[in-house]
Amino acid sequence: MVVSLLSVLLSSVLLLVPLLLSFSSLPSPLLLLLSSLLLFVPLLVQSFCPYLWMDLLYCLDLLQILVRFLWRRNRRPPFLVLDRFLEQTQAHPDQVFLVFDTHTFTYRDADRTSNRVAHALRSEPGFRTGATVALLMGNEPAFMFTWLALAKLGCPVALLNQHIRTRSLLHCFNCSRATVLLASVELREAVEEVWPTLSQQGVTVLLMGGSQQGVTILPLRGVHSTWDKVDQAPDTPVPRSLRSHMTFNSPAVYIYTSGTTGLPKAAVVTQNRLLTALAVLSSNGVSARDVLYLNLPLYHTAGFIIGFIGSIETGSTIVLKRKFSASQFWDDCRKHRVTVIQYIGEVMRYLCSTPKRHDDQDHSVRLAIGNGIRAEVWREFLQRFGNIHIREFYASTEGNIGFVNYAGKIGAIGRVNFLHLKLFPFTLIKYDTERDEPVRDKNGLCVESKKGETGLLVSMITDIAPFVGYTQNEEQTERKRLRDVLKKGDMYFNSGDLMRLDQDNFIYFQDRVGDTFRWKGENVATTEVSDILTMNKCLKEASVYGVQVPGHEGRIGMAAVTLTDGVEFDGVHLYDHVVRYLPSYARPYFIRIQDTVAVTGTFKQMKVKLVEEGFDPARIQEPVYVLDHTENSYVRLSHHVYSCITSGHIRL
Repeated sequence: MVVSLLSVLLSSVLLLVPLLLSFSSLPSPLLLLLSSLLLFVPLLVQSFCPYLWMDLLYCLDLLQILVRFLWRRNRRPPFLVLDRFLEQTQAHPDQVFLVFDTHTFTYRDADRTSNRVAHALRSEPGFRTGATVALLMGNEPAFMFTWLALAKLGCPVALLNQHIRTRSLLHCFNCSRATVLLASVELREAVEEVWPTLSQQGVTVLLMGGSQQGVTILPLRGVHSTWDKVDQAPDTPVPRSLRSHMTFNSPAVYIYTSGTTGLPKAAVVTQNRLLTALAVLSSNGVSARDVLYLNLPLYHTAGFIIGFIGSIETGSTIVLKRKFSASQFWDDCRKHRVTVIQYIGEVMRYLCSTPKRHDDQDHSVRLAIGNGIRAEVWREFLQRFGNIHIREFYASTEGNIGFVNYAGKIGAIGRVNFLHLKLFPFTLIKYDTERDEPVRDKNGLCVESKKGETGLLVSMITDIAPFVGYTQNEEQTERKRLRDVLKKGDMYFNSGDLMRLDQDNFIYFQDRVGDTFRWKGENVATTEVSDILTMNKCLKEASVYGVQVPGHEGRIGMAAVTLTDGVEFDGVHLYDHVVRYLPSYARPYFIRIQDTVAVTGTFKQMKVKLVEEGFDPARIQEPVYVLDHTENSYVRLSHHVYSCITSGHIRL
């Protein structure tokens, strides 16, 4: 608090110096009086406009980012994210880039290993530089080295979720127009399930495995490849001419997001958008002296863009973990002297749920960057783990707007200021959740929500804030474009998120519209889950939705289903089915048996009442089953089990 006040006073004095000098010709008593009054201005501002100085400092940072971005945009040949990595390698070759288990890689190591991977890939039959490549890997050094190699070869990369299987895997691969699949050797079984289809399409499939140098290529059945190609490949620089075709509008990566209908969509992240993402960590005060703890999936926007790409800009050290572990989290932070952590709401709640220890505040973490933390968890986290600055933000993979809570207001996802609103015009509009559409007036225009009211976030599509959309999915791209919002002919990006703006211009997330819900940090597309459920012979129809559980972030999956005529419900068989075809976060935890699935006149499933009733057996007359991992089955939900879940004695 003292430091903040001194900062405010110093800033004010610097701003007032020119004004004081202009008064130098005044009589001394009057000058003294005016000087005394002006020195009280900062205190008055702090009292009546407490966020003014924070707004000014944030706007200053925003302008610096904009200037740096424009300078890079004007460089020739085009300056891309890869070029920033090469700059860091040249300037700080011995700086530690990555720590993974017991292995440490410097920037020089990462550069040379990615060169070897690139040369090895070029020698593979069926591999063509510049072609789209799908990457199916978990959190491991090979993921980062391979992406760098593909960037050097001018290849856009589709980042596949390592948990998807069969139909979803094929869909995600095909919608990116990839011609090569690079997969981790640990995911061999998943690849083999789709191999017959891929081989018919003429797809080149390679398995990548860890080695002393970081990556090894292994063969899959009849695919021409040798395990030692990477180790034997030269580590000489890859010719820049191989990526000379790349422009700022070229796709850099495809990151998958679940929509309100259908299977996952591949959001296009252009080189231009990736270049802007370089500033995400540096704008939050992260530097080369920092150590970032990265345990979020690299196939996600948070892990890839914020953790990986953001660290390339700052030259920070990344401590990479295969997956999040609450029990190992703080021990890892202490061991590696971590100063910056990433989070999603569930991560913070899990950390607060661990048994308290005497050394909870014995760490070097000073900054936490992420999104989705609830206000009560936020307070508990700070009280338990110490004075860590939490930088909550809001953004989406394909969206054209984001918010940052740079003022640290607990519960808010961001703050709106004059410059932000000028660069990224947005509004909140009234939304009819029953009809699942915006409210419009007699002129056909949307109705803006007042301050304090909940509304749908929409952001104007402009040259500064473009919306590229989804590859090979113009229908879903068009669904995200909302026209005639405030005037005829305008066009906005429909975020699908309900927000609330308070009187102090802090913005708060309220809920998601449509069918998509979020659980365990993952977006779940209900139509995809419904399609997979009805592949089971005992189910005729399935309506999937998310229900809230006390003490848990997001919504957990539930399905209202009808049984196939003449077939009884088989909990064991359905359990085996969902475990085989769905990742853990997308598996419906509750199954509600109905005689019919209610639909509207246009055959849209009616889920509002289902969501309201939740999974309470006291409110539901039909049988409700719960997923039981101890029995490897769906078992009947009793009032006792329901009580244990809602009271927190059973954690989901």
